[in-house]
Amino acid sequence: MRHRIAGRKLGRTTSHREAMLRNLVTSLLEHEKLKTTDAKAKELRPLAEHLIGLGKRGDLHARRQALAVVRKAEIVKKLFETISPRFQTRSGGYLRIAKVGFRPGDGAPVSIVELIGEGKKDGKKAKKSRADRKREKAKKTEALKPTGEAAPKS
Repeated sequence: MRHRIAGRKLGRTTSHREAMLRNLVTSLLEHEKLKTTDAKAKELRPLAEHLIGLGKRGDLHARRQALAVVRKAEIVKKLFETISPRFQTRSGGYLRIAKVGFRPGDGAPVSIVELIGEGKKDGKKAKKSRADRKREKAKKTEALKPTGEAAPKS
């Protein structure tokens, strides 16, 4: 029985699994989006969110902890200088995992893992208040009104 056993083995030895997850998180932070199997995506999420949390902390110890996981120093620099500041006001949930179908070769379920936008939904505009819409409408009608300074017709 598998009671109280967390995590997935993914058909790999411990060292292979840890190396694969380190490579995945490095690629995710580098490209901000990647395509992988559902099981790998679900294992990747806690590691990536922990690294973004370290980036939000921003101190030297956090940077060294991130360097122990991420493969490339320039990716850690990107994490601390560009990625983490985007999520300063957010307290978790930095990744989106979207299922996209099945892999043709073996039928494995595939997902896209991506960093989400900065606090607002991607691709949608913020809804304006009713007062703002009225002000804009008034400005448009004001601009379209004739001023009455045109030459009189004879």
